[in-house]
Amino acid sequence: MKSKSLLVSGGAGFIGANFIEYFIEKHKEIKLVNVDKLTYAGDLNNLNGIHNSNYTFIEGDICNRKLLHDLFTEHQFDGVIHFAAESHVDNSIKSPGAFIETNITGTFNLIDVARNFWMDAPNQYKNGFEHARFHHISTDEVYGTLGETGLFTEKTPYAPNSPYSASKASSDFIVRSYFHTYGMNVVTTNCSNNYGPKQHNEKLIPTIIKKAISGEQIPIYGNGLNVRDWLYVLDHCKGIETVFSKGKTGETYNIGGKNERNNLYIVNTICSILDNVLPGKEPYNKQISFVDDRAGHDFRYAIDASKIETELGWKADENFETGIKKTVTWYLNKYKKQ
Repeated sequence: MKSKSLLVSGGAGFIGANFIEYFIEKHKEIKLVNVDKLTYAGDLNNLNGIHNSNYTFIEGDICNRKLLHDLFTEHQFDGVIHFAAESHVDNSIKSPGAFIETNITGTFNLIDVARNFWMDAPNQYKNGFEHARFHHISTDEVYGTLGETGLFTEKTPYAPNSPYSASKASSDFIVRSYFHTYGMNVVTTNCSNNYGPKQHNEKLIPTIIKKAISGEQIPIYGNGLNVRDWLYVLDHCKGIETVFSKGKTGETYNIGGKNERNNLYIVNTICSILDNVLPGKEPYNKQISFVDDRAGHDFRYAIDASKIETELGWKADENFETGIKKTVTWYLNKYKKQ
């Protein structure tokens, strides 16, 4: 579909900001409104590169239903791409309430306001909104954990293991129900671990880089053998655009990078890059330290992305080794300026 007026929620965060920057450069004619609460994970500096008269930023909370209603009325959105979410697993263990509120109640508010604005009745869209679409951004963590073999597919049963992943699973089911109950035009994407520019400092890769160059110990959970499928954020953005424009209504698409790496490999690769571009007195891997494992830490995630590849023609351009070099370079520039 081709949207004329697009609402992006959570567009000041890591993935949302990368998406807006990418999307608005390709579709300068589309009116895009970014609504973000600007919690600690949202940063307007992530959007400094955007200079487009069709772009508007609104500071606001998706839990504020009146705000959403007013924005739909004013801007006549015919598309929603919903990034806004609390997403840090450690924080969900300490303070699960915020995850329930934003990820479940916020998603419900947003999709329900969209439904009321776009539809007169189940399976009946209002004139002018026949192609309006709601795209929900989710995570592979809803599927739980894998053993040493196997991949998550779109048919994998949900088995979330943290308050974060449970709240995202709940939001996925809300979106699914609006398709099956109301005939609403929805799509959902579940992605693997993203990395790249603009990620919050608390996440694994920015933490490794920052601790390394500041001479601090680099903390790695447990034995460092937990495995993730790593997806470069720009590849994810291209996948989102592909699904939003070409995905089949009511379908879920898994977006993964086919780059399974364990945390020990991640930290040693980054240290090796830093040894070359910013050599210190000792190799950076001397700073690696192992800390108590996270409660309920899933062992392995890995996505089978063959559905989006075969049906929609998307594939990742970066492998981990090319993407991580770009990522390290970006963070070194960022930390030099601080």
